[in-house]
Amino acid sequence: MARDVSFNIGDTQLERGGQIKGDVVHGRLYGPTQNIGDAPVIVVMGGISADKYVADDPVRHKGWWSPLVRKGGAIDINKFQVLGYDFAPDNERGDIPDAVTTGDQAARLKALLDNLGVDKPAAIIGSSYGGMTALAYAQNYPHNTGSLCIIGAAHRPYPIGVAWRGIQRRMVRVAIKAGVPKEGLKLARELAMTTYRTPVEFADRFDLDETSTHPSMFDICDYLGSRGDDFAQRMDAKRFLLLSESIDIHRVTPEDIFAPTLLMTAISDQLAPLPEMRELRDRLSGPSELYAFTSLFGHDAFLKEFDMMAPKLEEFCGALG
Repeated sequence: MARDVSFNIGDTQLERGGQIKGDVVHGRLYGPTQNIGDAPVIVVMGGISADKYVADDPVRHKGWWSPLVRKGGAIDINKFQVLGYDFAPDNERGDIPDAVTTGDQAARLKALLDNLGVDKPAAIIGSSYGGMTALAYAQNYPHNTGSLCIIGAAHRPYPIGVAWRGIQRRMVRVAIKAGVPKEGLKLARELAMTTYRTPVEFADRFDLDETSTHPSMFDICDYLGSRGDDFAQRMDAKRFLLLSESIDIHRVTPEDIFAPTLLMTAISDQLAPLPEMRELRDRLSGPSELYAFTSLFGHDAFLKEFDMMAPKLEEFCGALG
């Protein structure tokens, strides 16, 4: 079963000033029953381009994490109620605030859970920006946090990632000024893809044609262009600027997090590198485990390495009861 759950939570006051007026928080609930509380609730959140559709269902055929969130899967919707969540602001909003923090996203998630009558979810599983939001939730609402699984996200952004995202935002701002925001989004995503993946994957995947005389004829450039086009169709330029900056201002204090935590990361991740994940593990106040695995896919491993992650996620969920 799957159903949308949306609530108007009024005017959301933001940590860095400003507000989201008439804020409607959107989620999608999957599981063996529509009655909250009949099964343990697991929140699942992804990167800034992810949405509440985490599993396949009749309304939207493909969920972004459906190989893991499915009947009989590592996150088994025969046993658990799984809640997907949309980050603020909505793509359609015209009144984009100046800044939104991962703490703000966590507060909206808390409001959604409160409206559903869920005092403490059994677990929150977050990848990339969703992992940052999960950490902020655990820090700000320790008594309302069960277990955590954090994939490819740390307690702070890594400096080279801040640099790359800063270039992306400047691309988009130049394009907005020129009246072609989609072109800026396309280029920003092309650059982003080179940071999400690894040089080894690209070398293994693409064969450069030495007879080519124009960069657009290289298959690697065609691939990046297609990823850019797809992203530009799905993302609003001003929303992208806000969420990209939200990653860079993300900070939590690991010592303030007491929830049992499983950390997972690809060793090749350039945005949440292994030393940062080790520091996070060592500074957490609750019991913690770090599972590092090899992958060609870098930061995007959470969207690719399902076979690598599934056994640990199944073990993690099995411990929830």
